[in-house]
Amino acid sequence: MKEKSKIMSLYNKYKELVLYLIFGVLTTVLNYIVYFIFISLGIHYEVSNCIAWVVGVAFAYLTNRSIVFNSKAKGAKKKFIEAAEFVAARLFSLVAEMVLLWLFIDVITLHPDEKLNELIAKFIGAVVVVILNYIASKFVIFKKKDSDENK
Repeated sequence: MKEKSKIMSLYNKYKELVLYLIFGVLTTVLNYIVYFIFISLGIHYEVSNCIAWVVGVAFAYLTNRSIVFNSKAKGAKKKFIEAAEFVAARLFSLVAEMVLLWLFIDVITLHPDEKLNELIAKFIGAVVVVILNYIASKFVIFKKKDSDENK
């Protein structure tokens, strides 16, 4: 019983980070599925990645806003600004990922097998993107205002 309360205490302490990681993994899985569906259809990796990005951003915004960071933004204007900041941050991380994909697919080959090389490049990009997106979400987009924390 004591062990269970210790686990719950840790979960409560790191709940936001745990939820971010869970939904980040789900977003990444969704992104990979969409990416590889389009790659397997013969669509160029850059186009496939952009389509996967749009699907991932929509899913991530909905889950991050409502489940992970419990946004308190009220009114159309505040919600629009929040969504615009979210998309802007994701555009920044998309550019970072595209640069990494280009670097590890077209410039520096990490593995001789083309498909495996793309997978490795995509994984490296995903790690960088998760870190960038968490920082942007936690400290900019869904940042709790002092008045929110006192409620």
